[in-house]
Amino acid sequence: MGGHNNKSRRPRNSVSRRGKPGSKLEFQLDADHEGESLPTHQGETSEEAHVPKIQLAMWDFGHCDVKRCTGRKLSRFGFLKELRVTSGFGGIALSPVGTQCISKDDHLLIKRKGLAVVDCSWARLNDVPFVKLRCAAPRLLPWLVAANPVNYGRPCELSCVEALSAALIICGEEETANLILGKFKWGHSFLSLNRDLLKAYSNCENGSEIISVQNEWLSSNSRIPKATPCADVIDGKLPNCNDGSDVDSEDGLPPLERNLNHLTVEDSDESNEESE
Repeated sequence: MGGHNNKSRRPRNSVSRRGKPGSKLEFQLDADHEGESLPTHQGETSEEAHVPKIQLAMWDFGHCDVKRCTGRKLSRFGFLKELRVTSGFGGIALSPVGTQCISKDDHLLIKRKGLAVVDCSWARLNDVPFVKLRCAAPRLLPWLVAANPVNYGRPCELSCVEALSAALIICGEEETANLILGKFKWGHSFLSLNRDLLKAYSNCENGSEIISVQNEWLSSNSRIPKATPCADVIDGKLPNCNDGSDVDSEDGLPPLERNLNHLTVEDSDESNEESE
């Protein structure tokens, strides 16, 4: 398969990739990359560079604008599998019903079974049939700041791609995190805004340590400063996500499909009303 024959045509990179574990993460989080795309690995083939090494999945309940939904975009790139409500997931699932924090303890299960996210509105948690979602290990994320255009600078209101990438970085899978963030013009801003916390979380061995780091950081930053606008902010305003000139173009992506979970929930509600 393509890639093995490219070695003779490309000069070997002067910097060895066999550095210390976490070196790439430190590079990403220690440097500002505003206005730049996340780096790609020149030594990899196109096929290798564009396939996540971790199986990603999502339960989508249709609460957000499909054109802004980062999870749906990842799905259309082929990076993420959309799950039905009745579909079970054997890996780690980021879910509001989790009781433990994501940590390195979950790394092995993520490598074997994957990582999933529940895409729903915090304001509509009661509308989500969590009891029907069969996941082996629901997990929570620690305190982080959103960088997506809709909730920029707001604590904890992360998009799907931000939640997935944060969990991946914390568990040591920063390569896949960089890959999926690189599909969004503002992806580098998420790393910049959360640089210190992501480094601290990724150095923790378990969920208890992460919670301690989170609480210590919050207590020492009782007056948490507002996030500094990134290069994507023009004249003090965030770019319009519906603007056709948005860099995150959908050109080349397959058309949007109907959200089967959303239809299933609506149909269930209608059936219940008719039976009453």
